[in-house]
Amino acid sequence: MSKSNHFSTKSVFGQLISLIDDSLIKKEVKKCDSDRYTKRFKTKDHLISMLFCSFSKCTSLREISGAMLGLSGKTAGFQLNHIPKRSTLSDANKKRDVLVFENIYHELLKQYGSFLSDSRIKDIINKQVKIFDSTTISLFKDILEGVGRNPKTGKKKGGIKVHTVVNADEIVPEMVWFSESKNTTINF
Repeated sequence: MSKSNHFSTKSVFGQLISLIDDSLIKKEVKKCDSDRYTKRFKTKDHLISMLFCSFSKCTSLREISGAMLGLSGKTAGFQLNHIPKRSTLSDANKKRDVLVFENIYHELLKQYGSFLSDSRIKDIINKQVKIFDSTTISLFKDILEGVGRNPKTGKKKGGIKVHTVVNADEIVPEMVWFSESKNTTINF
């Protein structure tokens, strides 16, 4: 049997990172001057660390630094020059302006937006699809603990149901209304 040429030697994360052009990062770093006063942990390393955090669903800086430390020796695949410690990440998050990451995001969206499935949805649906959502908000938090009825079991019940209608190609809801949480029918 012959070897398959369909698989890359890079990890999936490395392949995603390779889609971000170095010249794009350098241009935005220069524009925002985000590497000023930085010795080792540059903007590109910060970006890759935060993307790693997002894709690996880390919930703390300790998790990020620990998981990345486990990747020692494998960082060349996703172009990471410096594995950050928790304090380095914390300092970078405090001091580095988020504008550089925002600009990189917008440039990537311009570049790859046509390939994303949800960016083509506007052409297809043209305000024909509406999204309905109903979410119950419990009223038994510290602020509203006296609200609701007292059944024989002693457990209070009550809340507000928020109903929302959103056009699929818009960000802002078209309609929002409230009802009692026990109300299961929607009348509009």
